[in-house]
Amino acid sequence: MTAVTATPARSENRAWRGIGVQIAPFLAILAAAMILPFVSNDYWALIGTRAAIYWVLVSGLNLIVGFAGHLAIGYVALLTLGAYTTSVLVAGNVMPPLDVFAALAIAGVVGAVFGVVVGLPALRLRTFYFAMSTLGFATIVAQIALAWQSVTGGGIGIVGPEFPAPFNTAWGYYYLCITFAAVCTWLTANVAHSRFGRALIAIRDAEVAAEATGISKPRMLIAIFLFAGALAAIAGGLFASLQTYITPDAFTFDLSVLFFIAILIGGRGSILGPMLGTIILTILPEVAAPLAAWSTFFYAVLLLVIVLVMPGGIAALLDLRNRRPLASNRAIVPRPAALAECFRKTAGDKTLKLRGVTLSFGNVRAIDNLDLDVKPGEIHGLIGPNGSGKTTTLNVISGYYVAKGGTIGLGDRMLQPGVPTLRAHHGIARTFQTPRVIGEASVLQNVMIGGNIDGRASFVEALFALPRNRRDEQMLTEKARALLGVVGLEALADVRADRLQHSELRFIEIARALMLEPDFLLLDEPAAGLSGDEIERLAALIRAISRRGTGLLLVEHHADLIFDICDQVTVLNLGRILAAGTPAEIRVHKEVVSAYLGG
Repeated sequence: MTAVTATPARSENRAWRGIGVQIAPFLAILAAAMILPFVSNDYWALIGTRAAIYWVLVSGLNLIVGFAGHLAIGYVALLTLGAYTTSVLVAGNVMPPLDVFAALAIAGVVGAVFGVVVGLPALRLRTFYFAMSTLGFATIVAQIALAWQSVTGGGIGIVGPEFPAPFNTAWGYYYLCITFAAVCTWLTANVAHSRFGRALIAIRDAEVAAEATGISKPRMLIAIFLFAGALAAIAGGLFASLQTYITPDAFTFDLSVLFFIAILIGGRGSILGPMLGTIILTILPEVAAPLAAWSTFFYAVLLLVIVLVMPGGIAALLDLRNRRPLASNRAIVPRPAALAECFRKTAGDKTLKLRGVTLSFGNVRAIDNLDLDVKPGEIHGLIGPNGSGKTTTLNVISGYYVAKGGTIGLGDRMLQPGVPTLRAHHGIARTFQTPRVIGEASVLQNVMIGGNIDGRASFVEALFALPRNRRDEQMLTEKARALLGVVGLEALADVRADRLQHSELRFIEIARALMLEPDFLLLDEPAAGLSGDEIERLAALIRAISRRGTGLLLVEHHADLIFDICDQVTVLNLGRILAAGTPAEIRVHKEVVSAYLGG
């Protein structure tokens, strides 16, 4: 533990080096953008301005598609909405004319509101169903623009807003749009590298685990849809000025596909990749102008190539660090004694109580009138044959299933059924039968997700990287590294989780659960797939956790582990308690031996 936490200067230097490596490509792109006016003509000013405007929209959309994993294909609707709102307000078609910057700000507010309207179906719809809903909204916006002739000009169109000097020249406007693009890059990168960005990825790849750590999907997605909608509408206002004259025909389906494919080319969970994808897709039609009529076919082929050849996108190609081979003879060597330095000792005054819990799936009684107590500092084993209701019991306690009868209490407080996101707030953490980790995130990021509810900074503070957000990140990083040292994985902190062995994923889940410093920890077959030595080390770690006052409910098929470390054991069979008592009592219980242990 000393090596993990007692070298702040080294940790700070490593952090600064990491930041330098991350921002270097963005600084290179910005430098190239600043140099462009000195080496090209007005034609390339137009192309560069268009790429910057597209990136303003894609930078926000990337948080929805690339980070949260929702297929928002019809985001051209918000570009259209922003373009018309800005143009109409500057033209004075519905009220006295406004300054173009004021109109752009109002367009951003309108885009934020309708961004939530477009995004609300994502709370219930996933994959292609949500994609169809966004396309439907795009069609509605286009039809309104056509029909509302007195305001939008209908099919004839409306003059786009004109920006004042010095932004009324090709290169002046180029620099304005580059500034917008740079600010949007900074904002979205701040979100991506905060607990909110990690929460989005958790919702995308491990939603059940995200709920177990207290992450609220509706709250997260609404914040992101507000932000992405505002950026898309601002991009629309800038686009309208670039076009000088807009009609509904300017907002084609091809444009919407371009935004979406730019993110797929770039790679999920990346900022740099989608930025490069946007630049490439903006320049490519100019280089291959004769193929412009084949743009839809070209996009389809490009999408197919991405899926088959480089599913990770540009981001995966640039991630050289995760191409380095890992040592094949790695050993997990936890340091349970170090737990005291990063894990508070619980008060130990509450008992987790199940009384008369009953749950049926159709005609099958999965849990039948179950009574169970897990006391602070106690390791309580829950065993039984396959299908006896062990994992189902954990799911009921965790709030994933709603019991048909009975109650679950924590001390004198009854736990609300069917709300898994509240369990973390009550100090209940868990692991899963099949490890639920985020393969595309680093080991450190996976563990940091477990401390999401400990963050105090708001989304706005994260957006602007304000001091409280920086303190949150420093606290979560230090605590996660310390817990990785406890479970013996600190050397793999910066490695992508999908490169690790199964046994290492088990210990990542335990470290993530310990980030909560839980009063109660539910472990679902943590020894599955571990070697004999690893099981012994796991046992020592579990004992150390219990000595900190945490109550553990351990579901496990390794009977030796159960009888070696548990204080109490409950045996289930067909959803009912077959026996309960100390390990010594269970070992000699005739019905248990006959039904489960054998002999």
